[in-house]
Amino acid sequence: MKDHDHKRLCVHPNDFHSGSQGSSRKVSLVFWLTVVTMIAEILGGWRFESMALLADGWHMGSHVLALGLALFAYWASRRFASDRRFAFGTWKIEVLAGFSSALMLLAIAMLMIVESFERFFVTRDIAYPEAMGVAVLGLVVNVVSAFLLSDGHTHAHAHAHAHHHDDNHDHEHGHDHGHQDLNLKSAYVHVVTDAATSVFALVALACGWLWGWGWMDPLMGLLGAIIIILWSKGLLKETTRALIDREMDHPVVTKLWAKLEAMLKNKEGGELRVLDFHVWRVGRRSFAAAVTVEVGLEAIGPDEIRSIWGDIPELIHATVEIQRSNKASERLASLPGG
Repeated sequence: MKDHDHKRLCVHPNDFHSGSQGSSRKVSLVFWLTVVTMIAEILGGWRFESMALLADGWHMGSHVLALGLALFAYWASRRFASDRRFAFGTWKIEVLAGFSSALMLLAIAMLMIVESFERFFVTRDIAYPEAMGVAVLGLVVNVVSAFLLSDGHTHAHAHAHAHHHDDNHDHEHGHDHGHQDLNLKSAYVHVVTDAATSVFALVALACGWLWGWGWMDPLMGLLGAIIIILWSKGLLKETTRALIDREMDHPVVTKLWAKLEAMLKNKEGGELRVLDFHVWRVGRRSFAAAVTVEVGLEAIGPDEIRSIWGDIPELIHATVEIQRSNKASERLASLPGG
């Protein structure tokens, strides 16, 4: 005998997640700042015949693409938040954008490695004053961009366990357990790694200009590529974890299981046995669970099992299936009228 209770299946998709307006505004501001800088560098490079300006302008184009992808993800999350075809909301649109952005960072790092190795063997004349001016401009833009994005990104780590809010709150209260806005983090990683490469470029150019150490340029290029790979690796790990639902080692899962296990121990005679138990993330701070429990003669309902999880705010959806054990069914059948 099976008893299904689907009262909580009517939860609206918008209750799981909707795109953050606050994060979207920050990324939008950085996006337009980067677009203006890119256009200025490309026009300046064309007007003054500076390859350094042109190259950095087109390099900025890759960040415009990544930031544009992040903005699209926020827009799509809000646009389809009420679409019931998304069973658990639109949060993973943002995660997918972060994953794609991490792949773009890896591609940029690979190109930097190839270019750096080439420059170890093929020397080029560098216009040091112009190149340093471009590097300073890029550093200033990226520092400003990182500051604008870091308000939400770093604030997320500082208040991980202080509050529990709805997913559509403008302030991101995340944590390294995956509560943070991965879409915002991907934009942040782009500008921070670009700022780091600008610093490396300034060091290399200064050494080449002052002491003629031309080999510092490709060396710093390799160092910058390694930094980008390390950052993108971390971002790939976090986004992949969310995309493939690898969440069964999360602290929330431990809480849910501990409470379920306590209920099992309180039922004498082995009245309860868990046959199936799954937990997965449906938002930055929201989880869903599905559990199948085998019961004996004692009547246990889905609501009784759900009640033990009532003080876990991260759990917003639970599907509970109750199955009668074979022994209990046989004993019921042997009773008069069974």
